[in-house]
Amino acid sequence: MMDSAKIRNVAIIAHVDHGKTTLVDAFIKQSSLFRDNQTEMNQVAIMDNSDLEREKGITITAKNISIRYRDYKINIIDTPGHADFGGEVERTLNMADGCILLVDAQEGPMPQTKFVLKKALEMGLPVVVLINKIDKRYANPVRVIERVNDLFLTLATDSDQLDFPVLYAIGREGKVFTTIPDGDLSIPNITKGNVEPLLEKIVDFIPVPKGDKDLPFQMQITSLEYDSHVGRYLIGRINRGTVNINDSLVVVKPMDESNETKTEDIVARGKVRKILVREGLAFQEVEEAHAGEIIAIVGIDSTTIGATVCISSDIDPLPTIKIMPPSLKIKFEANTSPFVGREGKFVTPKVLQQRLERELETNISLQISRGDEGSYYVAGRGELQLSILIETLRREGYEFQIRKPEVVLIEKDGVKTEPLEEVLIDTPQEYSNAVAAILSTRKAELVNMEVENDQVRYTYKMLTRNLLGLRNLLLTATKGNVIINNYLLDYVPYTVQPDQFRKGVLISSESGTAAAYTLNTLQYKGELFIDPGVEVYEGMIIGMNKFENDLDVNPCKARHKSGVRVSQSSITHIALNEITPVTLDFALLFIGSDELLEVTPKNLRLRKIYLTKTERNIGSRKG
Repeated sequence: MMDSAKIRNVAIIAHVDHGKTTLVDAFIKQSSLFRDNQTEMNQVAIMDNSDLEREKGITITAKNISIRYRDYKINIIDTPGHADFGGEVERTLNMADGCILLVDAQEGPMPQTKFVLKKALEMGLPVVVLINKIDKRYANPVRVIERVNDLFLTLATDSDQLDFPVLYAIGREGKVFTTIPDGDLSIPNITKGNVEPLLEKIVDFIPVPKGDKDLPFQMQITSLEYDSHVGRYLIGRINRGTVNINDSLVVVKPMDESNETKTEDIVARGKVRKILVREGLAFQEVEEAHAGEIIAIVGIDSTTIGATVCISSDIDPLPTIKIMPPSLKIKFEANTSPFVGREGKFVTPKVLQQRLERELETNISLQISRGDEGSYYVAGRGELQLSILIETLRREGYEFQIRKPEVVLIEKDGVKTEPLEEVLIDTPQEYSNAVAAILSTRKAELVNMEVENDQVRYTYKMLTRNLLGLRNLLLTATKGNVIINNYLLDYVPYTVQPDQFRKGVLISSESGTAAAYTLNTLQYKGELFIDPGVEVYEGMIIGMNKFENDLDVNPCKARHKSGVRVSQSSITHIALNEITPVTLDFALLFIGSDELLEVTPKNLRLRKIYLTKTERNIGSRKG
């Protein structure tokens, strides 16, 4: 059994795209986990193994591996960098005894840098700062270190936290340095090196795991995995004690600060059938494990992340993992469109409810509450987190409908409050006026503006509700040359504001198949969302009107037959403009308060809540 003094548990934390996953790839490839001829040696983002992670190029769920360095075992936890998945960071930091903070040598500290560092310092974790991407053309490590120092001064809870080591890296080449190398680092492979300086710093600076192995066993569940052969894995770091095969354990709900735990808080019981520890990317069976080790237990069927696993003779739950509250919510409902059941395997309100409840068991940063008539409100950190959930459900075969996203309001001292965000926008200087004009319409408050190397960085404060749809507007205005990041600052008193302006929509007045001849006429009324041959139903939104009002149109209308001869070329050469595809990201931001998004495994359809014009007129009078 591994001596706990030879174990180091370290989390890698950073803002999105600052190089965490690339650094983990370097650890994996340089620690002889694979042979030189194995396919993994030519892969990138080895640990991002889900389809959505690879498609979007981001880490969504935290993962851990272990590598051997000298006679030490280093457990490395790769965490998400996007702000929407901050809950993953918060729960997995509970497994770490220290962390590596990556900061881009050109961008410097960003909103998520502040968030993850704040969490690490609040938990008393020592931090190794790694200035990454020093090979970038406009990299300025000296200036970035100054900004990191300012960040520590702002966030530190103890003066000892201001004394932290700094290393430098070219992550894509798998090289770490104790000082900035000489020469033009933008030239590939101009320097020699590897990740060994960082491994040395982890061994020397990250403390030995805490916990007395002679006390009763206690572990908090921070992750789950499932194997069809052996069952569920409960993963976490042993807080104290020792666990052996055949030990009788209980799973207890997280301790509520206002109440003592009672017998009914036990959610599962069982005997340990297997104990597994990470060796590389895989699990390896062991007979026992001690305090400080990150393990997986097999034999107890529980899905409650944040719960505590204890021996049955000494029940002692750990406090709830503290998670920042959600800022955005979406209403989920069973599909009610005329096409219900055509494309999905799971369509009833009951199965939708069961699936959402299962998600709640494993995703502690989401909140789910029951709405009216079998609907459910799902609240999360932002658009990306909620869109990932929607996309996951549709890929699993679920069919449902959702309403317009809403900001989560919180009652504080009898006052209704709403979330306020800090927004950082980077764009070339030529687009600065366009960006500023858009932000002024969103009632954003300019905090700071910096210009360097023909790039402008704006820092704004703005309400979360005014942030919705901003990304698409800025991408259009800058022709894609913009980077937007946001960070939840605080909750401020809610104020009534008019909704953001949006043009009206083209609504199908008939059910049938869209005809090219008719769409050719309708495209002059606005932007179309559908191609010829697409099946539509009455009340389905098929495009955006040029004007502010909604317009009922018939896309199924065929060419009127007459005795007048029409040239063949005019029939066969109908030139339709390029349609605007209804993607999930577009739909979530476009959808109006009187509209729904129908989600199926095969299609996304926008529609009115009331399908017929008569129903819509009655509904508007009631409203």
